[in-house]
Amino acid sequence: MQKILIVEDERAISGVLQSILHDELPNYEFVIAEDGLEGLKQIEKEDFALVVSDIKMPKLSGTELLKQALQLKPDTTFVMISGHADIDTAVDCLKVGAYDFISKPIDINRLITSVKNALDKRILQKSNQNLKVENTTLKKKVNKKYQMIGDSPALKKIQDMIEKVAASDARVLITGPNGAGKELVAHAIHAQSDRSKGPMIEVNCAAIPSELIESELFGHVKGSFTGAIKDKQGKFELANNGTIFLDEIGDMTLVAQAKVLRALQESKVSPVGSDKEIKVDVRILAATNKNMKHEIESGKFREDLYHRLSVIEIYVPPLDERKEDIKMLVQHFSKIISEEHGTIQKDFDEKAITSLENFKWTGNIRELRNVVERLIILGSNPVSAEDVASFVRK
Repeated sequence: MQKILIVEDERAISGVLQSILHDELPNYEFVIAEDGLEGLKQIEKEDFALVVSDIKMPKLSGTELLKQALQLKPDTTFVMISGHADIDTAVDCLKVGAYDFISKPIDINRLITSVKNALDKRILQKSNQNLKVENTTLKKKVNKKYQMIGDSPALKKIQDMIEKVAASDARVLITGPNGAGKELVAHAIHAQSDRSKGPMIEVNCAAIPSELIESELFGHVKGSFTGAIKDKQGKFELANNGTIFLDEIGDMTLVAQAKVLRALQESKVSPVGSDKEIKVDVRILAATNKNMKHEIESGKFREDLYHRLSVIEIYVPPLDERKEDIKMLVQHFSKIISEEHGTIQKDFDEKAITSLENFKWTGNIRELRNVVERLIILGSNPVSAEDVASFVRK
């Protein structure tokens, strides 16, 4: 049960305050201190949801109690009680950090309202603090998920490019085979950019049916097609003031490509079934595993859109071109997979690492992660070359 501290040197007044507030706040426990010094000792011992304190008291005034208490515990909430002659002092208390002050003779309704509002504010502050902690924890998890592991020349080149392009709003086309880490590059660019506080919206263009891609990107209005039972915001609008990541852009239909081109040219989108234009401020990152020049030559991709998307092009090489990173990747995956499974982290002996380095990784980093997970589940500790030979078929 949370507690409220009443600091008042006149017992009759403190008794009345306790009785009134207890009737209104039965879920709180009340503690009485008969002077400021005793009140300070109580605050030192425990945390109070609220302190209701008189200003003029022996041993330690309410003003001094407020100052010293806030130095000890800055989150302490105070409601001060003052006589008419103490109004200037009460105003000073507000400047120091008190939530409110109540003049004597005390207006009961005013007191109850002030105390309840002070408690509500404290609850809201605590909730916001918890939310900040949760957000910080979540961001750490997200950042951990999108870490780029390795120290190969190929990876260092990518990281240098990310650092250079992140500060600008230039559109970036990320190319490379499936599973090589294109998504990680996109997240790194967003995280290091001025838009990092805004949203990053991901769209897998290959996973959305062609007849729905426009609706996904630009939204739709109710009744614009069968199944459109209400208005829906598109990904571009959701990404406003942030970044939109168009993964597998090479699989987008020509019709959708035309609309994306217009969105790039005019910074506006129109929901399906609407003449309304919505202004958007979005940075576009795109990725593909296809040879875009071949796609353009075969008429499957618009050349003008390609040039708009590829102001900067970052190539992510296959794992076979950065095998010196395999050892670090294995150690990284071993740690996070063990945490996910709630098991002790397994080591990989040098012969096991050498065996993995000698494989041809057609599925790239994604395939390596799956292999490491399999070896952690089935292999010994440390994982040996024999485990690799037994549980990994190549």
